[in-house]
Amino acid sequence: MKDLPVAHRNPTPTVDIIIELSDRPHRPIVLIERLNPPYGWALPGGFVDYGEAVETAAKREAAEEVGLQVELIEQFHVYSDPNRDPRQHTLSIVFLAIAQGTPKAGDDAKHLDVFESWRMPTNLCFDHDRILRDYWRYRHYGMKPGV
Repeated sequence: MKDLPVAHRNPTPTVDIIIELSDRPHRPIVLIERLNPPYGWALPGGFVDYGEAVETAAKREAAEEVGLQVELIEQFHVYSDPNRDPRQHTLSIVFLAIAQGTPKAGDDAKHLDVFESWRMPTNLCFDHDRILRDYWRYRHYGMKPGV
């Protein structure tokens, strides 16, 4: 008898995109207010589709959620704490991107706004407070997050 394949439970891959608006003073970033639970403010992003490259997923999610065509600048960091998403174990590949124009809330976004480092919302979802602390430290001091 042939051995059956063993099923594994793996984290679900997601992408989050820190989008700097390069055509505005201080290069503010775009955040969305989530339409669905968990509620609060979040980076644009979402699940990677089967057969999709993470870079493609990041560009797709940016277009769907904020209506912007982004240029991915770099892969920033991977966040994988099993408790980062209350719905399930996910890991997020976070990208830094630039865009120009006026973002528009779409898809899973109830609302959106642009924020500078000194004016951030306090009710951030998931681990996006940690991601943004790491990002601002990197942007202002050139220090990437440690492992």
